[in-house]
Amino acid sequence: MKVKPLVDRVMVKLEKNEAKTAGGIIIPDTAQEKTQTGVVVAIGDDSEVIKVKAGQKVMYDKYAGTQIKIDGVEHLILKMSDIIAVIE
Repeated sequence: MKVKPLVDRVMVKLEKNEAKTAGGIIIPDTAQEKTQTGVVVAIGDDSEVIKVKAGQKVMYDKYAGTQIKIDGVEHLILKMSDIIAVIE
C-alpha cells in the first residue's frame, strides 16, 4: 500500500526503543515511553511550509499525529508544525 501525505503533512517511520538497558534489564513495551523520533518517509506537496526531506531523522511532539500501520510497520502522519527538530 502506498500513502502520500497532503499539503503540510509529513509521514514518519517510527523508531523502536531499545527493549533492554545497558545493564541487560529487559523493559516491557508497556513501561517504555512513547517514541519521539523517526525517519521521514514521505512529504506533502506544500514546499513553502515543509522544511524536511525524505530520509532525515526528526524529533516530534510527544502526542502529535495520527498513527497508521503500512505493511505491518508503524508510521505517523504529522503536521510540519509538530516536528520540532532535525537530528543530524
